[in-house]
Amino acid sequence: MLVADHVTKRFAGVTALDAVCLSFEAGQVTAVIGENGAGKSTLMKILSGVYAEYEGQIRYKGQPVRFASIRDAQACGISIIHQELNLIPYLTITENIFLGRELTTRWGTLDQKAMRQRTRQLLDELKLPLDPDTIVADLKVGQQQVVEIAKALLEESEVIIMDEPTSAITESEVAVLFRIINELRQQGKAIVYISHKLDELFVIADRYVVLRDGRSIESGAMQAINHDSLIHKMVGREVQLIRRSSSLSAAPNGRQPLFSADSICLTHPFRSEELQLKSLSFTVRHGEVVGIFGLMGAGRTELLETLFGLHPQRTQGTIWLGGQQVPIRNPATAIQAGMALVPEDRKRDGLVLGMDVQENISLTALEHIERGGLLNNAKETTLARKYMADLRIKTPSEKQLTRNLSGGNQQKVVLSKWLATNPRLLMLDEPTRGIDINAKNEIYKLIELLAADGVGVIVVSSEIPELLTIADRILVMSEGRLTAELPIADATEDAILKAALST
Repeated sequence: MLVADHVTKRFAGVTALDAVCLSFEAGQVTAVIGENGAGKSTLMKILSGVYAEYEGQIRYKGQPVRFASIRDAQACGISIIHQELNLIPYLTITENIFLGRELTTRWGTLDQKAMRQRTRQLLDELKLPLDPDTIVADLKVGQQQVVEIAKALLEESEVIIMDEPTSAITESEVAVLFRIINELRQQGKAIVYISHKLDELFVIADRYVVLRDGRSIESGAMQAINHDSLIHKMVGREVQLIRRSSSLSAAPNGRQPLFSADSICLTHPFRSEELQLKSLSFTVRHGEVVGIFGLMGAGRTELLETLFGLHPQRTQGTIWLGGQQVPIRNPATAIQAGMALVPEDRKRDGLVLGMDVQENISLTALEHIERGGLLNNAKETTLARKYMADLRIKTPSEKQLTRNLSGGNQQKVVLSKWLATNPRLLMLDEPTRGIDINAKNEIYKLIELLAADGVGVIVVSSEIPELLTIADRILVMSEGRLTAELPIADATEDAILKAALST
């Protein structure tokens, strides 16, 4: 159906793709795997018309093609679901889905009714019970991901590229997506599937192709390879997963409390009589990693945002850090007290994409690198290079724009920015979303080191195995309440899910 023949792409002297050759068959799901920075997203952007300039050739149904734009590719029958959400926040779900392909009446006016009805059908197929007129900015990241999927399904394309489609959706939504993929496969569509969740590839994919350092390494049938071999082909070496050492995770109750939250409540932004967070109380001890799990809408992100002072007008309750009460006023107060928040959406809330790596890392530490009211460039460069080395950020230099980095390296820049504040409590909201297993491992190692230094860490994650790997204790949320607090010795997937489903 679709062939890439010796495709090469360069950015400012950096070779992102080097003579890549691979093919995608009709009626099959082909998994494209590789570390962050391997060139997966760059290749998909070429195939879908985002990048028009490259070397080599693309063939679609046997014919050479070169797309000048996304619309060209869509008209030909190729659509893409981007890893980083590509929605207009202040348009409705309907307006986003039909943007650039609006339905009109015979009089040339917009057919709002028809577009709304088709949107409702797509949302029903994806089991997303939302009004088509809902503003996208009011949706959570996982719900926005489902809207992205609905956009691609509208086209009824022959080739559908899915770049990390499950990175921010729940297990029930994943099951719905897999059902839709199976239906598309039966219709003879070619599905290109990129995911760092290797377990799901063995469920949904027929074939795999491996990219490493911008080159195509190998391809084959999924049933002919196992999990460990796949990882080895991705990274070119064995990867030993980091797990919390028993000396640190044992007897967390023996450590002194570092942070405590008491009766935290958050009113709904539009319905003042309704609470999003309902009297939550918990503690974090020195050197403890506390995991927080909950299904979509449980209030996990809202909890971290509230503790960080993002919603002071709607917040009730008190928090203490290091024995001192911290006013819940604004993020500046939280940072001054020693708190840091790595947000769920790194591109929207964690980075200034038009700034370079050095500028992003130094943003939280300006007072330490200025002299006489002017930035000290030498100090700023030294700070950036320190974290580039410590976190192994892959970039040509500290002057590279962050928008040009891979997702995993962008996440490391966000982490660097907050580590530069020397936090006592580090809050991480989905810190490994959309990054490869090796980058995940490096973040797990960093969490381990921070905890060993006495830093308290709160990790929100949608992946239960991840929390079981890195946490000392797991809190479970459901509908704005804490429904369970499980020491890691007692935590199982079944127990966590049961608590997440309770009301």
